[in-house]
Amino acid sequence: MRVNAYAAPAAGRPLAPTTIERRPVGANDVLVEIEFAGICHSDIHTVRGDWGPQPFPVVPGHEIVGVVAEVGADVTQHGVGDRVGVGCMVNSCGQCAHCRNGDEQYCLQGMVPTYAGTARDGSTTQGGYSTHVVVDADYVLRLPGGIDPAAAAPLLCAGITTYSPLRRWGAGPGKKVAVVGLGGLGHLAVKLASAMGAEVTVLSQSLKKQEDGLRLGADSYHATSDPETFTELAGRFDLIVNTVSAAIDVDAYLSLLAVDGALVNVGAPAEPLSLQVMSLIGGRRTYAGSMIGGIAETQEMLDFCAEHGIGAEIEVIAADQVNEAYERVLASDVRYRFVIDATTLR
Repeated sequence: MRVNAYAAPAAGRPLAPTTIERRPVGANDVLVEIEFAGICHSDIHTVRGDWGPQPFPVVPGHEIVGVVAEVGADVTQHGVGDRVGVGCMVNSCGQCAHCRNGDEQYCLQGMVPTYAGTARDGSTTQGGYSTHVVVDADYVLRLPGGIDPAAAAPLLCAGITTYSPLRRWGAGPGKKVAVVGLGGLGHLAVKLASAMGAEVTVLSQSLKKQEDGLRLGADSYHATSDPETFTELAGRFDLIVNTVSAAIDVDAYLSLLAVDGALVNVGAPAEPLSLQVMSLIGGRRTYAGSMIGGIAETQEMLDFCAEHGIGAEIEVIAADQVNEAYERVLASDVRYRFVIDATTLR
């Protein structure tokens, strides 16, 4: 079937309306009629060519919420009319140690990203800035009741990207957690860490979003542009989740960790970062990275968000506003996530 979409024709070029081909629904496939698609900073990095050559034209979008329109003959876990989500990956080998362990995002043969990837049949995957998508049923998530569908879309990337390290490094009662940056990722990290019972601090360049940070669940808020912040908070945190996609002074942030603390990068700056090894050795500290989460963990995150009433803070836009939205994201002029109303593509 041919469906309407918005695609980037080449690196750095504005997105434009187009049509794309979706594969027929196979025995284990689900056809999703898309309702909402979040705009992730990864979309912008991809279409600008920040992460290297891409298979243009590219239809971005890996924060997808919609309704099941058709299921294959072998599908039992989803039915027509179900509201579902699709995140950052749409396939993996399913056989390697990581896939068997529920870490499909680290598939040893390479997970298949929702867009700009190579599907198992050799075709290029195209994402959620479109009216429909066909996805293997094992990579389709159930959207629990009680979450606004538009506010749920960013959970499929920003939500799981922050939930996974918070869970893995033990955010909870008695733990002091800092979130670097209060943007699309950071605002959800604050909500999630607070709901887990941790003491939450926001570390941001300035105090201009302080009121928002405290409203979203932070216990304190500090400006990293003030050198006194690093003196005052030295050795304080058990976990720091860095959500910004720009270079930071890694050594300065490591100094904020307690013994056995961890600084985890989920933001992905295009340029390399460096550190002094003594920043790790001096406090038995860990510097780590984390990429989204497996399918089971993503479902766990959605259920957690439903239980705690967590959704993204969003601004819903029509598809023809996508290029303006990209510019506003780059200017940090959104609080805190744009979501495309896919019905405007029909």
